[in-house]
Amino acid sequence: MKTAIKNILTLLSILTFSISFAQNIEGVVTTNENIPLEAANVVIKGTTFSTITDASGKFSINTQGRLPLTLLIQYTGYTTAEYNVSTLPATPLLVTLNEENKLVEVVVSSRRRIEKVQDVPIAVSVITGKQAEQTGAFNVNRIKELVPSVQLYSSNPRNTGINIRSLGSPFGLTNDGIDPGVGFYVDGVYYARPAATTLDFIDVEQIEVLRGPQGSLFGKNTTSGAFNITTRKPSFTSGADFEVSYGNYAFLQAKASVTGALGKKIAGRLSFSGTQRDGLIDNVATGRATNTLNNQGIRGQLLYTPSENTNIILAADITTQRPDGYAQVVAGVAPTQRAAYRQFDAIIKDLNYQLPSQNAFDRKIDHDTPWRSGQDMGGISLNIDTKIGSGTLTSTTAWRFWNWDPSNDRDFTGLQVLALSQNPTRQTQFTQEVRYAGQLSSKLSGVVGVFFIDQTSQTNGTEESGNAQWRFSQSSTSNLWKTPGLFEGYGIKTDARIRASSAAVFGQLDWAVTERLHVLPGLRYNFDKKDADYSRTTYGGLQTTDPALLALKKQVYSDQAFASNTDNTDFSGNLTVSFKATDKINAYGTFAKSYKPVGVNVAGLPTNSAGAPLLELAVIKPEEVNHYEVGVKTSPFKGSIFNVTFFNTDIKNFQTNVQAAELGVNRGYLANADKVRVRGVELDASFLVSQHLTINGAATYTDGTYVKFTNAPLPLEETGAAVAFKDVSGTNLPGASRWAGSLGGELSDNAKFFGNAGKVFVAVDSYARSEFSSSPSASKYLVVQGYALFNARLGFRASQGLSVQFWGRNLLNKDYYEQLLPAGGNTGQYAGVLGDQRTYGITLKYSL
Repeated sequence: MKTAIKNILTLLSILTFSISFAQNIEGVVTTNENIPLEAANVVIKGTTFSTITDASGKFSINTQGRLPLTLLIQYTGYTTAEYNVSTLPATPLLVTLNEENKLVEVVVSSRRRIEKVQDVPIAVSVITGKQAEQTGAFNVNRIKELVPSVQLYSSNPRNTGINIRSLGSPFGLTNDGIDPGVGFYVDGVYYARPAATTLDFIDVEQIEVLRGPQGSLFGKNTTSGAFNITTRKPSFTSGADFEVSYGNYAFLQAKASVTGALGKKIAGRLSFSGTQRDGLIDNVATGRATNTLNNQGIRGQLLYTPSENTNIILAADITTQRPDGYAQVVAGVAPTQRAAYRQFDAIIKDLNYQLPSQNAFDRKIDHDTPWRSGQDMGGISLNIDTKIGSGTLTSTTAWRFWNWDPSNDRDFTGLQVLALSQNPTRQTQFTQEVRYAGQLSSKLSGVVGVFFIDQTSQTNGTEESGNAQWRFSQSSTSNLWKTPGLFEGYGIKTDARIRASSAAVFGQLDWAVTERLHVLPGLRYNFDKKDADYSRTTYGGLQTTDPALLALKKQVYSDQAFASNTDNTDFSGNLTVSFKATDKINAYGTFAKSYKPVGVNVAGLPTNSAGAPLLELAVIKPEEVNHYEVGVKTSPFKGSIFNVTFFNTDIKNFQTNVQAAELGVNRGYLANADKVRVRGVELDASFLVSQHLTINGAATYTDGTYVKFTNAPLPLEETGAAVAFKDVSGTNLPGASRWAGSLGGELSDNAKFFGNAGKVFVAVDSYARSEFSSSPSASKYLVVQGYALFNARLGFRASQGLSVQFWGRNLLNKDYYEQLLPAGGNTGQYAGVLGDQRTYGITLKYSL
């Protein structure tokens, strides 16, 4: 990868250019109070040409033949301003600089318009691209440490679930037959598969995390929230950023981005990101570390401006990930209700096997099946924005793909229980969204749109038993189980296919009853169709006609095939009332009726006592959501933001994931819980304590409960009980911590480094969450204990030139689990997804 990074950086570095002719640009630099700033630094971005202002704040700088260009105006203690100059101005530029320590309200585009986040009647958190870079949040998994309402669980990229307020994706292993409840958008393009959220961010401008249903503003219906990510766009002014990070465990990350004019009406941007790291878990069987990082991504954009009212952006990206697996470590053993000889400890004793360590945080495994988590993803999109009347018509057309090439050791041991567990998947999607947003009259504005998605997914899997399978599957004391070669090489070939299509019409109005009182109704009509085919065929093992031996083999794997075709339509909507009591207090209340579309099982079904699949589980009912929310956004004093949100979400036919005790049910199966409820409170705050100190924090209290779930799967310790299901009504939802929060602060001062004006800083960030259940049916063995993490960084940063940062993550080297999950077959052992231990390093960045 180092060679690839070097070659790409070399290519990027020669693309920076700009053309025009030389003349002088004049201007005046002042503060907000109209006080002239003497000795302010004025730089032509991407060059070493600069000047300073005089005692009257005036300056004059030669263009050096570089029109169009960007001027950077810098003054210690003030935010650097950028001015794009395409033609020589007829009058002097009037430049006003804002104090850098002033808390600036970010703007968002969540409602398809540019507005201050404090004015938006939606619970939304904003992470700027700079914040993400500075905190090392280069993917969604790290964003959750900044936005505690977000949860991401990933035992590998395919088995990734992203939740907001503990809702969104069924907790556990992924099933392609349902839609995620959290939308993930990059530059308006919807990413359908949760695995896409595991990619490294490439040249991100801003990340908006919207909480609560968002069916009337976004193309794809979402029941619990959305990520709205925007990347930096091409510029007609040349610029470039180069960044490289080094850390322990041979961590290396390189990023680069260049932009510039390719013609009078065409500009381009090319961005790259590459990350690699040695493994964090030692495999004593192979003698090398596993769970490495090896990610590369590249993104290119072309901007065409045929007129001042129209922008057209053609974008393409591709990401490849080749880590050495997502290995999990045995975290413990739960005694089940099976016979004594079927307990895990008794099984491995008979096989003369010992785990390499009894402590998961020794980070040692002896897995004999290689871990592989290769994935390729990418696509191409065309975005057209054109102003029509007092609004903007937007068309977003996109095609994307996701290829998944895995290998897993689902028994988590060095025994050949499962010799192979591989379910490669190929997924493609086409999306089209057209919407119009703008002012309809003096008191009425809104957005209306149509959306269509068609996606296909195909999995061709293999699962094969090894020489220890007989002992783990043994369900009687019959000596027939010991028949040599009975299960060795015995497995299933799986062909699972699904095609899902969805079309929608959506819209939302904003009626300004008065200047301060707004009423916002929204409506959505949706059509969803899913066609699924599943078949698996057994192969291998001892070839015999003995009916007793064949019966034993069928207890492990059996042929299964079924098809399910379903569709449904739905009306949903929301109503929000917003009242701006004062310029510093904005209150709102929302009711939303939302839904998640019908689902289908495409990973195998449990069987009845006769071995026939339970076909009634093939189709999963759609979720019906009633959501209530009240929020207040305030700025209690200068340089402060304090927001509070109360929410209650009731879901009928909640779609949940079940881990089956049958090996043939790969990745579990989907089921409906009768009713769940999630309610809680969220706080967001930022404070400017002094000229040099800022503090920000967020906290959430969440109460997630199964109100009624009478046919839940048995928890791990009750495997083998006389009943097949359990009533877990009144218990906690999986993945839901009662408390979660983040707190951070930064102390900074003005400084110069290699002649560049900037800030020297030291910052600390922390994240904590309380315990949560890691099983659809609460198990006392699958409870992840609460934990707290502390990160820190110090260094110097500048908007132009060289910045340097030293950083450390999990500084107290806290041992913690991100997830616990039972082994295939529910034989008692369960494994943990380990959080990273202490990491540290240095980041160098150079901006032109």
